Amino acid sequence: MEIILITGMSGSGKSVALHALEDTGYYCVDNLPPELLSSFVALKQPHNAQKVAIAMDVRSATSLPLVPQQLRQLQVQGLKVQSLFLDANTDTLVRRFSETRRLHPLSRIDSTDRHRALVDAIELERNLLSEMREQAHVIDTSMIRSAQLQGYVKSLLQNPSRQLTLVFESFAFKRGVPLDADYVFDVRMLPNPHYESELRYQTGLDQPVANFLKAHSEVEDMLRHIEQFLSHWLEAMVRDHRSYVTVAVGCTGGQHRSVYLVEALASAFSQEWSTLKRHRELEST
Repeated sequence: MEIILITGMSGSGKSVALHALEDTGYYCVDNLPPELLSSFVALKQPHNAQKVAIAMDVRSATSLPLVPQQLRQLQVQGLKVQSLFLDANTDTLVRRFSETRRLHPLSRIDSTDRHRALVDAIELERNLLSEMREQAHVIDTSMIRSAQLQGYVKSLLQNPSRQLTLVFESFAFKRGVPLDADYVFDVRMLPNPHYESELRYQTGLDQPVANFLKAHSEVEDMLRHIEQFLSHWLEAMVRDHRSYVTVAVGCTGGQHRSVYLVEALASAFSQEWSTLKRHRELEST
């Protein structure tokens, strides 16, 4: 049996991710109390449920500390277990709650009508879920739409045979560092095609931009140094039982240099490792 555990911040898109998994053949359960995890798995095994996705959220906060040990026990039994944690920055979560007019699960303080401010409820939730986040692959949904999240979740899990999947992500520093990045490389010091009039409105996916960047030794040096760093540490990550590693490459606008380098890195590592590419600023337009 293959089990995907989905946790994360309220409003980050857990239901969207669960629907994506349901579309790909997973038996899905939303908001399962952690106390029932082991019993639920034992119940489904005799029915030949090969792929199961389970969503848990902060409404089960008091029993969430049980989950890491339960997951380890399931792995000892020979089950494949993966954890996904959906996150988003506080401004995005506030906006989403305001748009839907939903009440945050932690807004109510007690049985009276007293309520926490939305930002306080979000920060409390971050604290309660911090341990779960540390043990999962994080997906930052701050700047992606529902359809893009569904596609990303599906692509993330489409190659279960590999031990480690490398996720290369380009981004713009002016819009913030991705919350899901394990490693961040700043390439803003490299020559910028934005200042070439014929290249300004193209991207790192376009051959003229790629040719411009390849012609500068600093760009090739940066590419080689990132490759050397990752190559040196990938086997250690595998020994540490990592399933996913997200490498974020950022430049000023997220259009040229970071996009080119993500494409080059994904190509370089795809021969030996499972790789995925994300261009945050290009996908959000």
